[in-house]
Amino acid sequence: MKLTEQRGMATVYEPAEDSRLLATAVIDRIDGGQVLDVGVGSGYVAGRVAAETSADVVGCDINPDACRRARSEGIEVVRSNLTRPFEADSFDMVVFNPPYLPTPPEQEWDDPLEHALSGGEDGRRVIRPFMADLGRVLRPAGRAYLLVSSLTDIGAVGELAEGAGLDTEEIDDTSFPFERLVVLEITHENR
Repeated sequence: MKLTEQRGMATVYEPAEDSRLLATAVIDRIDGGQVLDVGVGSGYVAGRVAAETSADVVGCDINPDACRRARSEGIEVVRSNLTRPFEADSFDMVVFNPPYLPTPPEQEWDDPLEHALSGGEDGRRVIRPFMADLGRVLRPAGRAYLLVSSLTDIGAVGELAEGAGLDTEEIDDTSFPFERLVVLEITHENR
């Protein structure tokens, strides 16, 4: 994992294997429309989507440094906590590479980068509220793509989606000695 440094302190997550897997998995599945990149970070995924498809792309991030960085890459960005500020049925596609590293409370730290890396004790701290609101901003025929790790318990993530009235399907993955990264396609149930 790489981090952007500003004033001597790393503040923005740089693209790594997870970002590249997510971008590659979604590019061929986009056929225009409105796309939201949640947790836009450096703007890598949003930038590839904008450059390689006809979609209108907007990013959002809670980290002001990430917002500035993505804007400098030409991405329209809203500073926000997940999907809260967006209207219902706004997006044909939502992509998200969430913070998914399980982090015990005693190892949490307090700086902007924590929002990009720490998934809380079970790795799903940010995935829970994302899943709870995703169906609201996703158009009826829309699709979301979520990158998850085996460290986060992929089955538990699927249960969160199901509890929110959403279906999941694994569409791409890559394995490392310590984890498996998976891209889930998420749709409204009975689509």
